[in-house]
Amino acid sequence: MLAFRLARGTHPLVLLRRLMVAAASAGVGFLLLSTLTYALSHPTDPGASAVRLVWCLIPLAATVHFAVAVARTDPSTRPRSGLSAIGLGPARLSALAAVSTAVSGTLGSMVALLFFLHLRGDLTGLPFDGAAAELLAANRPLPLGAALTLLALVPLLSSVAAALTLRPRRSPSPTTVSGSAPAPSPAPAGLPWGVALMAAGLAVETYASRGVSGSPLPLPGEFTGPVEGNPAGVLVGWSLAALGLALAGPGITRFCGRLLQSLRPGATRLLAGRTLMLEATRIGGPLGVVCAVAAAALAASALYDEAAPRPFGPLTGLGAALVITCTTATLLVSALEAKQARATTTESLRRLGTAAPLLRRAAALRAVTLLLVFTPLTCAVGAVAAFPLSS
Repeated sequence: MLAFRLARGTHPLVLLRRLMVAAASAGVGFLLLSTLTYALSHPTDPGASAVRLVWCLIPLAATVHFAVAVARTDPSTRPRSGLSAIGLGPARLSALAAVSTAVSGTLGSMVALLFFLHLRGDLTGLPFDGAAAELLAANRPLPLGAALTLLALVPLLSSVAAALTLRPRRSPSPTTVSGSAPAPSPAPAGLPWGVALMAAGLAVETYASRGVSGSPLPLPGEFTGPVEGNPAGVLVGWSLAALGLALAGPGITRFCGRLLQSLRPGATRLLAGRTLMLEATRIGGPLGVVCAVAAAALAASALYDEAAPRPFGPLTGLGAALVITCTTATLLVSALEAKQARATTTESLRRLGTAAPLLRRAAALRAVTLLLVFTPLTCAVGAVAAFPLSS
């Protein structure tokens, strides 16, 4: 009830972000229900149904990631003075964030179920009744338990991930043992692990695509018969490579900050580089995820070139749109969170006489540096990922 009361007085942009989470949850729920009906209409082809279910895990993970980012930037769940006196400490606020995330995900799942039943023809009285009856196996009864289980995945996983992310942590002491000033923020430790995961993913992809006739990675829209080869292994290899790039994102972002501060930097380069180093963990991960999605898109476009017939169906387009939208929105929300986190520092710089054009130049320099470093890296990963599949 408290979550609903806080939602009534929330800023419209915050409500918009929550509605975006609900919309993403609805899209994933519809994909999962479509996978269920495909399995019902093709009981003798479990391989294609399993691959469709594996494909649904990618937009599911992107939606959960976006929901956690929205919960982390929700102003109603931030610790404030006076809330602990009425029983709303950090633990209660993290639970409140989990409940709010679950409400948004449940709303989206309900919309997905209603829209799905409407397109099947189970609900009548609206336009487009039964428009996709054949595609959604309207001639077969829908197992209610399985449908509700699939629809509960997004609210459950999102709320658990939000609670774990926002759980109260013991903050380190601001001074050292000897009472001196704190050391700078530690460097992200994910760069070597990210490189290792990228190498492992490419190795798995190469092994899984050996000796496969036809397309080694069939998309959901082109399933017309039994699946050949090991498409799940290829998809796992792609996922490992994408996860490696996401883990390496904070380390690469910190490297960009060090690069800006090298060779006698001026005030603009020094400010831009120092800001990138401090915000490497906050924006590096979402930036790495966006680059991983872009690399996968480049690899897919190289694999399914113009000479071959396009296998992209409506469900493939919906899944791709969900992944691209959720990852991009997560990056924008993380950038907004970083801007809010350095608001006090920015205000202090302005009081000290720092000109506003200097701050704008530093922000533009940060963006250009990240673009110049991550763009060729994304293109290289996409080309290397597509090579074993096209050879």
